[in-house]
Amino acid sequence: MSAAPRYPELDEALEADWVIVGAGFAGLAAARRLSQLVPPDQTIVLLEARRLAEGPAGRNSGFMIDLPHDLNSETYAGSADSDRKQIKLNRAAIRFVATMADEFGLSRDIFNPCGRITGAATDRGIKHVNSYTKHLEGLGEAFQLLGAGDLKDITGTEFYRQGFFTPGVALIQPAAYVREVARNLSPRVRIFENSPVTAIDQGKRHKVCTPGGSVSAQKVILAVNGHIQSFGYFPRQLLHVFTYSSMTRALTGAECRKLGGRDDWGILPADPMGTTVRRSRDYLGSGHRLVIRNHFTLNQGMEVTEKQLHHASEMHDQSFAARFPTLKDVPMEYRWGGRLCLSWNSMPAFGEVDERIYSACCQNGLGTVKGTLSGMMAAELAVLGQSDMLDDFMAHGAPRQLPPEPFLSVGASLTMRLKEWQAGKEL
Repeated sequence: MSAAPRYPELDEALEADWVIVGAGFAGLAAARRLSQLVPPDQTIVLLEARRLAEGPAGRNSGFMIDLPHDLNSETYAGSADSDRKQIKLNRAAIRFVATMADEFGLSRDIFNPCGRITGAATDRGIKHVNSYTKHLEGLGEAFQLLGAGDLKDITGTEFYRQGFFTPGVALIQPAAYVREVARNLSPRVRIFENSPVTAIDQGKRHKVCTPGGSVSAQKVILAVNGHIQSFGYFPRQLLHVFTYSSMTRALTGAECRKLGGRDDWGILPADPMGTTVRRSRDYLGSGHRLVIRNHFTLNQGMEVTEKQLHHASEMHDQSFAARFPTLKDVPMEYRWGGRLCLSWNSMPAFGEVDERIYSACCQNGLGTVKGTLSGMMAAELAVLGQSDMLDDFMAHGAPRQLPPEPFLSVGASLTMRLKEWQAGKEL
């Protein structure tokens, strides 16, 4: 794997036809779709506030999920009709990425349509498995039940008692995906990193300002997830939730043999508040690592505290030890909190929010697939105005207004802690 490419900071005043703010899954999908829809002489500029892949997009668990996965639900599932519509849209987004992966020559280490494994370790988790698979039967979706032996063969651990497999999910290496897609788009799209947008001066041509320069453009797509509120849109309608992850150092060959199981896998918890585990090669090819992700906090200021990160780290160490007792001496090398944006009623923050300014935000905890989908749809809305897929996507309500503080933060925190307690060993 070659070194991550670098892009310049914006340090001049530019003219363009299009500006996309945010180079995560939504921003990259919008750039890709625009490049397919507009003539080659139209210029597309993509602005990223940090180094590419160093924000939430490069630090997630890497599941592109096609099936219902509503984090506000007890078992991920919703109504049959809404779930069928969402499955259709999610699969369109995954096909969009699969086409890019094929065209750009992305390896299976970066994009792997290998399916989804969900595991349960407790009676409560098994109840969730049975409820969800019954829902899948009603939807006409295929799945394969997995026993404890099947799950041990995959993961190397005896922790899981029951689970299931579904074929439609793709696993990605998120940082590598962001960097390689950007690299392949860069001949058509001008990319600037470390160029946070500080203001948008609206006019016949919008002026998008950064600390070192500006871009004047006809149309702007905001692909900034929860930071859409930093631009004044969707006030008191979005929840800023952090989830936390820890990653081991690279495992030695002896440790990999001791663990056993497959080389590259991910397992989702049957309980939405449970622990996600991922084993994969790292971006630079230095070896296999394990990632533990669990715990949620509401942080409406969009920042986490050291105390919160320390508490999450302790939880991760406990979850890791419970799953991998043979690797008890393997330390965590990286720990971080990643920002999610949700709405109270699981609706996206999408649409033309001002004249020729479009929002592709609030992915409700599924940034890989729903971010891709919203970026695609924002480009279609801005260029075409209408398409069959866009009509399906836009058949939703607006994010619901949130309760006032302090009731919101107190109530949400108590609810999340209760659900974690109920998850028990699944955490």
